[in-house]
Amino acid sequence: MQKTYTPTQIANVLNVSTTTLRRYEEQGLVPDVPRTAGNHRTYMPIHFQAFMTIRSLLKGYEIPVVYDVMRKIKNGDIIHGLWLVNQQLHQIQEEKQRVEEILAMIKNADFTTYRNVNITNAMSIGKVAEIAGINTSAIRHWEKEGLIRSERDKDNGYRIFTVPELRKILVISSLRKTIYYIENMKQLLHDLDLHSYSKIDRSFQLALQNLNQQLTMKFAGIAEIMKYIDFYKIEKDVT
Repeated sequence: MQKTYTPTQIANVLNVSTTTLRRYEEQGLVPDVPRTAGNHRTYMPIHFQAFMTIRSLLKGYEIPVVYDVMRKIKNGDIIHGLWLVNQQLHQIQEEKQRVEEILAMIKNADFTTYRNVNITNAMSIGKVAEIAGINTSAIRHWEKEGLIRSERDKDNGYRIFTVPELRKILVISSLRKTIYYIENMKQLLHDLDLHSYSKIDRSFQLALQNLNQQLTMKFAGIAEIMKYIDFYKIEKDVT
């Protein structure tokens, strides 16, 4: 006979509330849950593993991604769910490459190109946003916070950015996930102006360490996904 669990038992193991478990169920993230004659939920091992998978994935992936993956697995679209996870791994790989590239870039005195794009001392906000791979709204926000500054084109009044400001924008865009406080970022950019590369290097190493931790958590989530998928394989073999 298959072991069963009450909501309280699973909630205690995962250190969440039974309300959280019900929310996952209502969101369609777990297999349909059987009820007792008294209309009480009876969770099976596949449900337990589903909840374990959700909690593990949430440590390394954003909520919309986790929900999408879990729904796809529940609906039998396992391969598509795995490709979504693989896409997230590709993105963190690209982010690591970007951090390493920009660390090398800020130490490069001859900063005339970046990713095959010519760099000048009078770049529009659109050009800078394209080079940094961010939205222009982010640049405006950072300028408002005093992290960067622009000059104005004498002919049309549009923002123009110099090479030093582009360096700052690239640094901010790379480290914004690891340096949370504006004042800390301001100090880092001040170090950049002073060419205090040892301090900048420490910040980038922290960013790389953070990415390493994210990668570890992502793979921990993948391990739980594979355990979860095994339940579906067993059910398929039985039927």
